[in-house]
Amino acid sequence: MKSTIAQLKSCFEQALVTAFGPELAGTDPILTPASNPKFGDYQANVAMSLAKRLKDKPRAIAEQIVQQLDVSEICQPPTIAGPGFINLSLKTSYLEAQLKSIQTDPRLGVEPTSDPKRVIVDYPSANIAKEMHVGHLRSAIIGDCIARILEFQGHTILRISHVGDWGTPFGMLIAYLREAYPKAMQTTETLELGELSTFYRQAKKRFDQDETFREAARMAVVQLQAGDEETLRAWKIVCELSRQAYQVIYDLLGILPVIERGESFYNPLLPDVIKDLKQKGLLVEDEGAQCVFLEGFTNKAGKPLPLIIQKSNGGYNYATTDLAAIRYRVKEDQAQRVIYPVGAEQTNHFAQIFQVGRRAGWITDDVEFVHTPFGLILGEGGKKLKSRSGEALPLRELLEEAIAYASADLEARLKQEGRQEMAAFKAKVNQVVGIAALKYADLSQNRTSNYIFSYDKMLALQGNTAPYMLYAYVRVQGISRKGGIDFDQLSAANPIHLDDETELTLAKHLLQLDEILAEVEKDLLPNRLCQYLFELSQKFNQFYDRCTVLQAAEPQHTSRLVLCDLTARTLKLGLSLLGIPVLERM
Repeated sequence: MKSTIAQLKSCFEQALVTAFGPELAGTDPILTPASNPKFGDYQANVAMSLAKRLKDKPRAIAEQIVQQLDVSEICQPPTIAGPGFINLSLKTSYLEAQLKSIQTDPRLGVEPTSDPKRVIVDYPSANIAKEMHVGHLRSAIIGDCIARILEFQGHTILRISHVGDWGTPFGMLIAYLREAYPKAMQTTETLELGELSTFYRQAKKRFDQDETFREAARMAVVQLQAGDEETLRAWKIVCELSRQAYQVIYDLLGILPVIERGESFYNPLLPDVIKDLKQKGLLVEDEGAQCVFLEGFTNKAGKPLPLIIQKSNGGYNYATTDLAAIRYRVKEDQAQRVIYPVGAEQTNHFAQIFQVGRRAGWITDDVEFVHTPFGLILGEGGKKLKSRSGEALPLRELLEEAIAYASADLEARLKQEGRQEMAAFKAKVNQVVGIAALKYADLSQNRTSNYIFSYDKMLALQGNTAPYMLYAYVRVQGISRKGGIDFDQLSAANPIHLDDETELTLAKHLLQLDEILAEVEKDLLPNRLCQYLFELSQKFNQFYDRCTVLQAAEPQHTSRLVLCDLTARTLKLGLSLLGIPVLERM
């Protein structure tokens, strides 16, 4: 189904060409939803944008456009307001026909993109041998959400986790494994997963305090890079312990499977990065190190800032590995868009490696590399969310606490309502609601902003929260149960009648899903989808409070059931794109 905006844009293009000539073909009519209901449903600002070009007053241009604008099948006659805004109000008959066309469509009228791309989303990129903490949450759920939406839009998605599994820190971990857990060299069963973070801290303490141990760690790095069999076995033990630990977290969060490519994957490719940059004349030796001097970045002295690609001792760093990944993703993965959901503190790093990638010829106009920065999760008082011990809060602890809060909330509601439920029902509701509340609270924020973490706010049944959305879905399922209605069996032959103002408002909102997803596809801001779903739930509740459904006479009875079903299906689809499942009962 062609979206309403797409249809209107086509009508505007014909009007512009007829009124002013073929040179205006493809002009954007600048259509936006009207901010005030009295102006209709959409406003076009094209007259103002053309005033200078056509050397005429915007209102006069708007009048000429309206004279040629044929939107009679979609809208009431257009009106002109102010200096030249063109206001458009959708016809009830058009809304009814559009709803009818999506009634049996599993995609709810959202057409796949006409320009599918091969897209890499780089997430959640945990660090091997370190326990995942609250700082890893946003990358995981924002990356997963973006991947889901782009995949639904019709793009081919490669979910790639660029994990830190190589380099100097592993010498420290391998040396400590040999020293403290010699039997673990033969099996992974010797170490308990719960000791992973403790293991890292103990190794770091030894490294900081003992020169002999530091030398053993440095030697382990050399042995690892040389491919020593015993050292590689120790490295694999540490990596596997980490994978098992963070897979538990991915499963709790409902993160879809990712392809893991650690820094070790790119290690053999680093010499080719140096070779390419040398051939392009970009490498400059500075104090023994091989560097690229960056344009637009300066040091404290005001001189061009060098990005070190190869250290004076011949070693490499994170920037080298990231450049190898850029090169590989273009040349081997054939990616056309690469998205990095990473904290805002890394903005300069990405600007630097993207600059080098462009200057090296790896990033061209045919491929887009984009950093999608996000802010911090803050505790009360506006400080970084930390554990009671003052360290970064372990992510698993955060998730388990969310489920515990949901459990306490459910028990209070059951007691208030005098309900008895089975343990299995309560366990499922607690996990779905707890994790959904946590994820939605994050995704509903503009990702570029910091936000204050609050279990009470995220679990509220009122407001822009996951429980509010889930409850709206459950309400529709309650209609189905109470009336013995099988929504799948609703006749597609029955007409849809929109009589009440709340029905019209709900119908218009249901038909905007494709527009919202197109915006998220472009700007990668999941909060737009969250806001859409919140407003959908509000409009549905207003409709349900005002209009009888089960007791309504025909044709309103079936028509309102269709509205309920389309609302529930839109909520279910929208929440699934956020990585949130629905519940039939709460």
